[in-house]
Amino acid sequence: MTDADAPTDLEDAATIEDLAAELRAADRAVALTGAGLSAASGIPTFRGEGGIWGDAFDEVDFHVSRFERDPAGFWRDRLVLYDRMEPDGGAEPNPAHDALAALVEAGVLDAVITQNTDGLHGAAGTADVIELHGTNARVVCARCGETREAGPIRDRARDGALPPTCDCGGVYKPDVVLFGERLPAAALRRARRLAAASDVFLAAGSSLTVDPAASLPGRVGDGSLAVINLDRTRYSGTAEYDLRADVTEVLPALARAVLRDGDTDR
Repeated sequence: MTDADAPTDLEDAATIEDLAAELRAADRAVALTGAGLSAASGIPTFRGEGGIWGDAFDEVDFHVSRFERDPAGFWRDRLVLYDRMEPDGGAEPNPAHDALAALVEAGVLDAVITQNTDGLHGAAGTADVIELHGTNARVVCARCGETREAGPIRDRARDGALPPTCDCGGVYKPDVVLFGERLPAAALRRARRLAAASDVFLAAGSSLTVDPAASLPGRVGDGSLAVINLDRTRYSGTAEYDLRADVTEVLPALARAVLRDGDTDR
C-alpha cells in the first residue's frame, strides 16, 4: 500500500497482518520513532500546531552559542522549557513504547532509533535505544565530559545555582543536541548501518521532515519501509506500508500480531 487516503479500520487490520508477517520473517528490522510517541504521553511537540517553538519559546535562546555566551540565562530559560514540556506528575511510557519494547525483547527488532529526548523508551524497558538527539535524563559537563542524572542538577539550578557547575569548574549542559550542534557521530553511523541492512524499517510517529534522521528511511535498500503517522510524510508515495493512524493503537496491534504465536523464528 502506498499513496492512498487514510485507510479504513478493515484495511488497517489487513495491512498490520501483512506487516507482521514480514517482521516475523525478517533477519534484521529496526524502528525509528518521533514526537508522535511522546505526544501520546502528554509531552508537547516542538513544531506544528501547539508546538514548543513558536510564540512562547525562540529557538535562538536554546542555541549552543547562547549556552556558551550566557550559560546562566540559558539555564534560566531551560528550566521554564522543562516545566512546559513535562506534564503534571511526569510522563510515562504509553502502549506504543511498550509494544516496541516487547518487539525488541522478542528479538524481532534489533534496536529502536529515536529522535525523542524524553527517555521513555528506556523507561518502557527497551534494551537497545539509539538516542539521536540525546536525552533530557542526563547532563554533561562542557569541560570534562562527566555525565550525571539531570534531576539533582536541575534542582540545584532551581535553587539558584545558575549555571550549575561540575567539580572541575565546567558548566553542565543538558545531554541533548542543541541547535548548532551535530548529532552524535557514533549514534548516527550505527543508525545508518541498521537502516541500510534492514529487511523491515518501521518509522512511527515521525513527520520525517528533520534531517538527518528523516533521511534514514531513504537508506533502506531491498527491505520494506513501513510508516505509521497521522499525517502524510515525504515517504508516503514510496513506502510499502503507509498507515495514517494512531501509533498507540497500531503498534500494540502489530506487536500482538507478531507475537501471538509465541516465540518468533528470529
